[in-house]
Amino acid sequence: MVCIRPATVDDLLAMQACNLCCLPENYQMKYYFYHMLSWPQLLYVAEDYNKKIVGYVLAKMEEDSSEVHGHITSLAVLRSHRKLGLASKLMRAAMAAMEETFQSEHVSLHVRVTNRAAFTLYSENLGFEIHDVESKYYADKEDAYDMRKMFETGLKKQEANRLKKEKKDKDKEREKEKDKEKEKGKEKEFAKENGKEKDNEVVEDAPDAAAAGDAAGAEVGDDEKKKKNKRKKG
Repeated sequence: MVCIRPATVDDLLAMQACNLCCLPENYQMKYYFYHMLSWPQLLYVAEDYNKKIVGYVLAKMEEDSSEVHGHITSLAVLRSHRKLGLASKLMRAAMAAMEETFQSEHVSLHVRVTNRAAFTLYSENLGFEIHDVESKYYADKEDAYDMRKMFETGLKKQEANRLKKEKKDKDKEREKEKDKEKEKGKEKEFAKENGKEKDNEVVEDAPDAAAAGDAAGAEVGDDEKKKKNKRKKG
């Protein structure tokens, strides 16, 4: 029987010993103390019936970020206690604490690109996705997958941002349509003004044409009178 429980200061030496047995990435004791003093809610251990620490998770909250999110610093389970689902239980305990205590938006971690067992655990069992690949991340120059899992708070924030962006885009489209309508209105006004000017020109030319017609008619009348007078004299 193995139980998952919050870690205490008394567990730190056993956690370090487990780390040395399982992983090439090792830490000085002050680093464990730093996590314990800063984020005691995020450290969990797997303890067997003999009170032996057979696994642990070391986690923290990222401080140098605009987003509130957690990070899994280290996860290890002794070889003798693998295939029991302990790694998943430790991870879920730490992630739940990140959400409940710190309202974390997401959690991140790094894993070697060659560590297929860990990658399968994170991607298939726990729902992590590859966010990036960090070249030569480890001391031996091996690349690492930067993996992330979104929490409910983060998903809600993303959805709110998406809706906000959609509204902003729609507002921009409305403004463009308004500008187009204004331009069309201006063009119509301009066309109307040009039409009025042409009509005025036609109206102004009409009296001149009528006067010219009257003058021509008068000339024709005079010519007719002259012809009649000549006939009478003859």
